[in-house]
Amino acid sequence: MGKTWRSSSQSPLFWSGQAFRLILSFRLPTRETWRCPGPGWGQSQAGGESGQPLDQESGAGESALLSVYAQLDFAHETWPAVLSGPLTLPAASGSSAPVTLTGLSLTTECKVNQDGCSYCACLSGYQWNASVCSHHDPCQTHLKHQPCGCLVFSPMEAGYCQLLPPVPATLSLNSWLQMPGSTLNLTLLTSQETTNMNWFLWRTGSPSPVLLWAGTRVSLTSSPGRAVLSIMNISHKWAGEYICCFEAQGFRWELQQVVRVPLRETDVTRLPDQLSISCATSPGFQLSCCIPRTHLGYMASWSPREGSEAALVHTADSQCFGLAVQHCPTADTTYTCDLQSPGLTPVRVAVSVTVIQDGDATCPEEASAVAWNVTKAGHVAQAPCPGNRTGMVKRACGPDGVWGPIHSGCTDTGLLALLQRVQLLRAGQGWPVTEVPQILAQLLEQVVVVASPSDLLALVHTMTVLAKVVADARIQLNYSGLEALLNTTDKVLDMDSGSLWTPARAQKPSVGSNLLLAVEMLARSLCPQDQPFSFVLPNVQLQTQLLGPTSPADYRVSFPTQPPLRAWIPRHSLAPLSRNGTNVSITSLVLQKLDHLLPSNYGPGLGDSLSVTPGLVLVISITAGGQVFNQGEVIMDFGDTDGSPHCVFWDHDLFQGKGGWSDAGCRVQAAGASPTTQCICQHLTAFSILMSGHTVPQNPTLELLSQMGLGASILALLLCLGVYRLVWRIVVRNKVAYLRHAALLNMVLCLLAADTCFLGASLLPPGPRSPLCLAAAFLCHFLYLATFFWMLAQALMLAHQLLFVFHQLSKHRMLSLMVLLGYLCPLGFAGVALGLYLPRGQYLRDGECWLDRKGGALYTFAGPVLAIVGVNGLVLTMAVLKLLRPSLSEGPQVERRQALLGVLKALLILTPIFGLTWGLGLATLLEDISVVPHYLFTVLNASQGVFILLFGCLTDRKVQEALRKRFCRAQPPTSTISLTTNEAYIPEQSKGRSQDAR
Repeated sequence: MGKTWRSSSQSPLFWSGQAFRLILSFRLPTRETWRCPGPGWGQSQAGGESGQPLDQESGAGESALLSVYAQLDFAHETWPAVLSGPLTLPAASGSSAPVTLTGLSLTTECKVNQDGCSYCACLSGYQWNASVCSHHDPCQTHLKHQPCGCLVFSPMEAGYCQLLPPVPATLSLNSWLQMPGSTLNLTLLTSQETTNMNWFLWRTGSPSPVLLWAGTRVSLTSSPGRAVLSIMNISHKWAGEYICCFEAQGFRWELQQVVRVPLRETDVTRLPDQLSISCATSPGFQLSCCIPRTHLGYMASWSPREGSEAALVHTADSQCFGLAVQHCPTADTTYTCDLQSPGLTPVRVAVSVTVIQDGDATCPEEASAVAWNVTKAGHVAQAPCPGNRTGMVKRACGPDGVWGPIHSGCTDTGLLALLQRVQLLRAGQGWPVTEVPQILAQLLEQVVVVASPSDLLALVHTMTVLAKVVADARIQLNYSGLEALLNTTDKVLDMDSGSLWTPARAQKPSVGSNLLLAVEMLARSLCPQDQPFSFVLPNVQLQTQLLGPTSPADYRVSFPTQPPLRAWIPRHSLAPLSRNGTNVSITSLVLQKLDHLLPSNYGPGLGDSLSVTPGLVLVISITAGGQVFNQGEVIMDFGDTDGSPHCVFWDHDLFQGKGGWSDAGCRVQAAGASPTTQCICQHLTAFSILMSGHTVPQNPTLELLSQMGLGASILALLLCLGVYRLVWRIVVRNKVAYLRHAALLNMVLCLLAADTCFLGASLLPPGPRSPLCLAAAFLCHFLYLATFFWMLAQALMLAHQLLFVFHQLSKHRMLSLMVLLGYLCPLGFAGVALGLYLPRGQYLRDGECWLDRKGGALYTFAGPVLAIVGVNGLVLTMAVLKLLRPSLSEGPQVERRQALLGVLKALLILTPIFGLTWGLGLATLLEDISVVPHYLFTVLNASQGVFILLFGCLTDRKVQEALRKRFCRAQPPTSTISLTTNEAYIPEQSKGRSQDAR
């Protein structure tokens, strides 16, 4: 009996006499043992193994498919006519009858390029086996997910595709339509043993599929005959064609399933999301709703659309449905963009349009970097970000029709795309080993485009997520990758503090801590083969050493920083790590200019923000056997550190994840007489030292003294007000006395309110977002400044009386000028400080309801105070000279003694008031001085109310006379001269007449 064979040509049409290879397959009866012909049939190594026995003795009544390989040579480009009909082949060894060939078809198609290499692709039903695939490059290297369909052969090689057996697996999913937020499950059931299994996702619009790995959203599980891919919290970014590639039966297989995910309202971008328009200036306008590209087809419609035209605009990664409204509506209107896809619930987003009517308050049109149209008061104007930036620029129109500050949400498109790429990588899209070096190289390119706080936040966030990817996937960075990281870090640390870091910290306080953590994690991932490694930049210095497993010596490292820094780890800390014969890798990293990046957060026992943190941080990490060790004794020397230092490290978990300085596990070791601080810590992390720029004694005695002194001051000021209530009409009978006591009374009121507010602020919970704390700081700032400005008003009044004896201003005009100076000027300083430093996050001191020193807000108080003290000093000097050397017109020489007594009394009154106390207080803030001035300042500051009561009120002769007249029935007459004015040199009669004239 003959056997029917079906044959297929294996090679391409190798024209001009080159050989065709045929694959011959046929059915054989059972109970016969067949063996494929051996190498004598022209078997090529590229075609796979041959000569394997096929024994079917156990399957009675069955047949088996057998493939036989042969090589036929043709001299022409066309098939010979003899191959068009049935062919009879001689009987093979062990066969009882000849075999008839009934069909012949091509299996491989090749193209030969100029260098003679053949690009050979298998036709339907045939494929290269896995062994051939592993030894030849694919035709398209970027499509490595594809099974072995097309390979490149050298001129001296040839190969043949093999007939594919039935697919040994099925791929199923729980639903092709996944709702956002649900979990996708893809299940592969196999009937054969599988190896080298990988999952890919080909997203819509992507040039090639990406490999999936076990990231934060991807779960990969496998068991015999079963493999499951799970995607948690799915979104439209996970829609596309899922591909499972694996090897079985000597072939590489590929199974696909398409998954679609509907859009949510949050996936739709409205441009703008609200609009305020004046029909007089803008008769028409345009609205748009944009969606990302997806497998689902969406149709959009706008309502209402009377007098409007809708249009579809495609961009690189999205499609926008625009509505051009040609006629302005007569009233406020809400426009709705309705997105529909067959079989799905419509997605609707609304855009409210407010029409400006006659008489409405508006903000005028303004042209700057962004064109601002006329906007109704109380609404927010929006404009798309200019240039190659993504986001919106917003500006509020105040209730009074005044434009507010511009709030930019613009981020560079390249930085935003890089951030989204690394976020998807951590979620599970992409192969970290190849993606991480590429992202690091792009970070170095993108760091130069950072121009706004949003850019800086996106860059730091990208580095943070990338560091987590490296840690999760346990990737080791090569030399070029780490070099790109360090260069990027150096440029980030060098960015401007005022325009970038300060507003970025105001938006996200933990941004500096996040940057430090990211650099720590990435720096310790250097590949051991690239060690030792040294790198020096202005703000970044790194040294790595690889210690052998045989009893490592002490680890020592030094950095030529300012202050100088040395560190070493004793051998007894390193010995346990190398007991298993593994190498120990130690990385030391120094970062500078961190003082304006990290928040002033201090853990228990470290005081408050009066501590000054140098911008230098040392990071040490130890890796052995692929594991990172955080415990071990490390000794550090920080040079040039006079003062009271604390050895600290940055704890990323403090203050609700914002990070803070802690001294747990660290101590200061005495270093003799040299200005060097030696720190010994029992763990490895980011180390530094805290220097007390203002050593404030933290003891209960000083705090109690301050509280008691403030209480006494408040009581004294209240008593002073009571005295003035009793004697006011008696002591203000002339202009000079009236102005002097009016100034003193306002000083009493301001200081009383300031001390009360300051005492109450200590009971409030501090925080940059606390309204009460913010109000208390503003009031204290204003009231203390008002106290000083009334001091200045009193001094200027004294100077006017001494210099312009015969050209005096009226009492009411003088008082008006003093009120303006005493209240309006300090209010202006306090308001400017609030508006300037609060948006930057530099107004309040961390942990207190008082002005921040580091940000500069405190200097809006210190500057005016120092200026007033200087002016008052000049006035005192002039007053002394004027009273000691009066002219002939100012009075007779016999009154010189009374003038000297008046100068002495004026000095006793004015010296404490004119800034002695607060001058000492400012010195304690700005200078590194001993503990004694802090005690003096506390006592004097708490006693200012007592000084005013004693020297400004009770020691005044007229006040004493008024009190005696009120509380004593009989009193001898006295004649006194007021030592606080220069009117003692004018005859009483003429003085009265002059006063009446005024």
